[in-house]
Amino acid sequence: MIVRTLDEITDTEADIKSENWRSKRIILAKEGVGFSVHETTLYAGTESFFWYANHIEAVFITSGEGEIEDLATGEVHQLKPGSLYLLNEHDKHKVRPRTDITCVCVFNPPVTGREVHDENGVYPLITEPETTTV
Repeated sequence: MIVRTLDEITDTEADIKSENWRSKRIILAKEGVGFSVHETTLYAGTESFFWYANHIEAVFITSGEGEIEDLATGEVHQLKPGSLYLLNEHDKHKVRPRTDITCVCVFNPPVTGREVHDENGVYPLITEPETTTV
């Protein structure tokens, strides 16, 4: 059993910060469970472009409001607490928080924590040996 708190992750190498967002990586690929879990805060008044060409991501909004735009269709969806979006087709998208948005994100395959968005908003597919088995 793995038990972690956000306090244990804050300001460690698993706490990734950018101008537009902050992502606390709670469960990573090294845990060997087939997915990763992050708490991410998207900052109010920003616009972020993402395209997870190598990952499927599910995002559950726990606080804050904003919108997500599907760049393939131009469709815009409102985000608020209780909303979930699933990027099941590696959807290119933009997120525009009106207030700070806090969300829980799940990635498959799991991220290692070393990924950095490239110029296309893509995380590279990085693998590493599992240190824990289920």
